[in-house]
Amino acid sequence: MKNRSLEALGLADVPAMQPLTYPGRPVTEPSLLTNGELLPLGVRPERLGAWHVIGTEAGSTGSEGMLDHVLAHLGQADAGQRHPVIAVGSNASPGQVSHKLARLDLPAAVPMVPVRVSGISVGCSGHISPAGYVAATPYMDPDAESTLVVTWLDSSQLKAVDSTEIPDYQRAILPGNRFEMTMPSGERLGGAYIYFSAHGVLAGPDKRPRPGGGDQVALLDSLLDDSSRLRGLLGPDPKTWVERAGADREIRELGTRIFGEEGWVLPQNEFLPFVDDHPESQASRYDELPPVSGSLPSFAESS
Repeated sequence: MKNRSLEALGLADVPAMQPLTYPGRPVTEPSLLTNGELLPLGVRPERLGAWHVIGTEAGSTGSEGMLDHVLAHLGQADAGQRHPVIAVGSNASPGQVSHKLARLDLPAAVPMVPVRVSGISVGCSGHISPAGYVAATPYMDPDAESTLVVTWLDSSQLKAVDSTEIPDYQRAILPGNRFEMTMPSGERLGGAYIYFSAHGVLAGPDKRPRPGGGDQVALLDSLLDDSSRLRGLLGPDPKTWVERAGADREIRELGTRIFGEEGWVLPQNEFLPFVDDHPESQASRYDELPPVSGSLPSFAESS
């Protein structure tokens, strides 16, 4: 099997340390992030824990290769005890996820699966992040259909990610009967968490949300072009922007105020009915979120 290290795969960038690389490169296939490697998952028409980790000793056919068995061998929580969390920004990047967990000495054993999500688009948060970049945020869009990465975090990992998101973001849980979230297996998730910005969504000149989660350099260039005040504070270019903003909280706060004073910030209230402010130990787990009825055939029926 080829080298599956993040470095070899070109997935080791950490946007928190290299802000112009934000949001980093997301996983593009179902995978298990573990020990600095990204191992592919063999999709089966069953719940996530029964999928197989390709590259383990038993390969894709032996029972030892089942995801839940591999996680147990690593001493980690199985899939059913984890919290599914939709990533719209750098939390889809294995390099960033590894960094967030490693700084708290937590094991970076995380299943990561691209999932087709309806009703959600990705925009830009109405604030400047501590690293200096302008991060992504979801917003509701009834006509949207996107592929977004879902990470399965245990309670300690969820707490660690919360610490990097809150208070700039809030955590909500989306019900699967309202937001269609379809796994590669055909399962429609019964629910999944998502972080949305407490600062609103940035609008473009057309008063619609600016697309987020893309090229950070192009985004910062466009913001500098659209505001002489931002050019004076953070210009003349994206490199200077992230250097100044990342080094000075007051500059970040002033830049964030300029977003509002330019009339760019759209309020983001649609997710408020779904906010979940329970502590991580009480957050809903995959086993407590049964799939939408009829979306997942049994393995026996599909064989």
